[in-house]
Amino acid sequence: MKLKFTKMQGLGNDFIFLDGIRRKFSLNRKTIRALCDRRFGIGADQLLVLGRSRRADFAMEIFNADGGAVSMCGNGIRALAKYVREEGLTKRKELTVETPAGVQRVRYDSPNRITVDMGRPILKGREIPVKLGGRIINRSIRVNGVEHRVTCLSMGNPHAVLFVEDLNTIQIEKIGPEIENHNLFPKRINVEFVKVISREEVSMRVWERGAGETLACGSGACAAVVASCLNHLTDRKVTVRLKGGTLKIDWREKDNHLHMTGPAETVFKGEVEI
Repeated sequence: MKLKFTKMQGLGNDFIFLDGIRRKFSLNRKTIRALCDRRFGIGADQLLVLGRSRRADFAMEIFNADGGAVSMCGNGIRALAKYVREEGLTKRKELTVETPAGVQRVRYDSPNRITVDMGRPILKGREIPVKLGGRIINRSIRVNGVEHRVTCLSMGNPHAVLFVEDLNTIQIEKIGPEIENHNLFPKRINVEFVKVISREEVSMRVWERGAGETLACGSGACAAVVASCLNHLTDRKVTVRLKGGTLKIDWREKDNHLHMTGPAETVFKGEVEI
């Protein structure tokens, strides 16, 4: 069958966006991998499916490039907000979106500025999940004989944050998958490498489970800010600089929610046979 798609991106974190409201279809892991393949398919870090919800205005399914389902994608939910507005599916500026991580609130500020309430961070090890109890803050782990200090949390998906002095020299393609697949992390884990610039600014590179290094990760940027605060390195309002651009993160004390503000863009539209 032929399927219409929209290629979208948020800070270079790119998506194949499929409209499951106006067209019914089924996908399997093999098809998702083929569509996300950058040489033989459309190419994307993640595939997103828009759907209906009984609990919210819309629903979103999220699949990594390896075909595995994940719970949350901060850049992807901004793409959804832009898509439903541009396609005339809603005129509302404030939306609720059901994801596997729960219902998220999104505010469409302008075509190039969308804010997502990413909810509260999960800090208890077993709930992240990590095979360690309590909070995991600056905890030492050994990976193939090398010691790394990690701060772990979940933003609907699991993250391990490492603080580094130089983002240009880290061996992300070696260390990223080693930590992602470490036996401490039963569902694997996203890995953020963070350099603190000031109390209000950090830089970050990210290794996403099932996708490899990506130009940006919204939930990862939130995780970086939470980890920076827990280690007393930054304040709660932080600019996060990624390879693909900049996100503004505000971890609010009054309700413990993180609010993420950034852009989303439509790249092109097309039709593919599956």
